[in-house]
Amino acid sequence: MRTVVGVTDNAWAAYLRDRPHITEANFWMPSARAFRALSVGEPFLFKTHWPENRLVGGGFFSGFAELTVQEAWEIHGESNGVGSLGELESRIAAYRRTLSTPSRHIGCVLLRDLFFTAPSESLPAPEDFAKNIVSFKGYDLTPESPIEVRLRQLLDQSTLRLDGPESLLVPGPTRGLPRLTVPRVGQDAFKSLVLTSYHRRCAITGNKVEPVLQAAHIRPIAESGQHRVDNGLLLRSDVHILFDRGYLGVDERHQLHVSKRLREDFGNGEEFYVIAGQEISVPDRRVDRPSREAVAWHMDERFLG
Repeated sequence: MRTVVGVTDNAWAAYLRDRPHITEANFWMPSARAFRALSVGEPFLFKTHWPENRLVGGGFFSGFAELTVQEAWEIHGESNGVGSLGELESRIAAYRRTLSTPSRHIGCVLLRDLFFTAPSESLPAPEDFAKNIVSFKGYDLTPESPIEVRLRQLLDQSTLRLDGPESLLVPGPTRGLPRLTVPRVGQDAFKSLVLTSYHRRCAITGNKVEPVLQAAHIRPIAESGQHRVDNGLLLRSDVHILFDRGYLGVDERHQLHVSKRLREDFGNGEEFYVIAGQEISVPDRRVDRPSREAVAWHMDERFLG
């Protein structure tokens, strides 16, 4: 397992720490360069700037997305660590030393299950974290390594619950940090990751008018579905409704099915009948494509066959 220690703006961390109802965060970067240092579920720690240079909290990695500033605000809101779109633009502009606009792309490291220490209980940053590192540094988490010990201390001092039926961590077979549960992502991260994985186009119609596009769950959360990209589809809002109600379905080969009930119930639906049997658009990465289990559940339990 790995962790990343990221340099954070002190005000960003304080904003989120003072709002415990916010459980997800967008650790945004002013440039849109990709972030590949962690796998889903691995921890990301927050380190304040020098001369303070302290570990103040962290979260667990949901994924990385390249979003416009406008998209980042619309999806993540205060989870960006600021109170308004204008403030987000100003913060980004301060780092880039250039004018920031809502259409500018930024890199978004998406985190869930945030945890913070009280200001008086922050911990020293790793000794090998050089002053000239302005973004982040990765570490291997081995049992009893200094960074593993500090992560445990941060978790112990935080208010993050690690027990109960939705436990974030489960006991491991050896000493050291417990292993993470099955990787999952946060609800807001799900929206960002589905949006970018489907290249901002409806998977069924190809519509690219972003304000009407929605991240749909194939198997709903209420039916034991999860916030996972392979349990998601990017759909136009009306298509989302038809899919949820079973008038549309997708099979294990990602081919579109259209129920005859659509014509029987509404005397309409030609837009969909003409493309029935065609393969929908799917993400580039195989791991992000609709899972066989999710689409099989939807065809069995929701589709009006």
